[in-house]
Amino acid sequence: MAAGNDHQDIKREKILEASYQRFLHYGYSKTTMNEIAGDLSMSKALLYYYFPDKSQLYIAVMRKLSNDYLKILEDKIDTFTNLKEAFVFQINTNHDFIVSNYNFFDFFRLNEQNLPDSIWEIVGQVHLSELNLLSNAIKTEIERGTIKPIDNPGEIVDLLLDALHGIRVGAVSQKKTSFPRKEHLEEIHTKKLLLIDIFIKGLMY
Repeated sequence: MAAGNDHQDIKREKILEASYQRFLHYGYSKTTMNEIAGDLSMSKALLYYYFPDKSQLYIAVMRKLSNDYLKILEDKIDTFTNLKEAFVFQINTNHDFIVSNYNFFDFFRLNEQNLPDSIWEIVGQVHLSELNLLSNAIKTEIERGTIKPIDNPGEIVDLLLDALHGIRVGAVSQKKTSFPRKEHLEEIHTKKLLLIDIFIKGLMY
């Protein structure tokens, strides 16, 4: 029985990897279940056995992708030499993740007014992990005596993450959507780093 489950797990992982490559290169809207099944030399019926529709498959791939991102964050907790290093790491890691997976996220642009609850659940897990990483960095610096004592580091970081998420470029078109255009990512990244610099200076003695 265990061998059968292992075989199913391996096949499921292969489906997720092939689907990720499709979504990454062609986006959600231009990817079909037929193409994914073809990439795997698998019958469409078997693919539907594992995932009932394309949206469920996409969500499973996104969960796997977010877990990879979360592992990067979790592996770095308690390893920073100062507060700025921690915050810049989070900004850069998030930026690199969005840039390298940009086409994958066209699902967000297509459905941003009606994203399923399961997507918001994943987004919430990522937010919580980022909150934990940065709150932990602040607590460490308070213990070191390098920054002012703060009663509620979690609330402060939560507010900061909201501010970072809200950063946009000046283009009018950018105000019509919550998911940035690819050509605006570098400008947004630069603005986030500037905000972080201002924020950290405000915490110093």
